Amino acid sequence: MNTRDQLVDSTRELLWERGYVGTSPKAIQQHAGAGQGSMYHHFSGKRELALEAVRRSADELLAAAEAQLRTPGTAVERITAYLRREREVLKGCPIGRLTQDPDIVADLELRAPVDETLTRLRARLAEVLDEGRAAGELPAGLDTAALAATVVAVLQGGYVLARAAAAPEPFDQAVSGVLSLLTAL
Repeated sequence: MNTRDQLVDSTRELLWERGYVGTSPKAIQQHAGAGQGSMYHHFSGKRELALEAVRRSADELLAAAEAQLRTPGTAVERITAYLRREREVLKGCPIGRLTQDPDIVADLELRAPVDETLTRLRARLAEVLDEGRAAGELPAGLDTAALAATVVAVLQGGYVLARAAAAPEPFDQAVSGVLSLLTAL
């Protein structure tokens, strides 16, 4: 891994753990084992580096979702696989957590990849639900966009509940609840 990638990966981890405000350039350099000159050789500053880190986290999150959502099976089976995949629940979502960071939310450019990622995730889930509706697995009148938004909201809310309880059970319960509703359709 080259220095640039080490800086980006270190920033991704620190943003996930500490948020934007809590992630200093010095902490990034120490975590990456890189000097100040290396950081500023590759990036104009913390903001540019953070933007690259957020984009890389977003790409990884969407790729992981797609890996589950494109597998064989019914729409409900694929969404179940996506919701039940292994996650670091107590750390929260590396993208969703950024919505709680006031500096990210206040900066249109930093917020954009966060919003785009959650929008693309909702759209992809709606596509899978549309496939299930077309196959007769789900009711013809189902609002797939609304249900996809509900799935994402439950997932993100499940992370919050788990972090508040310092235990994964509330996350698992939230996922089980939305899957019970989905299978009842």
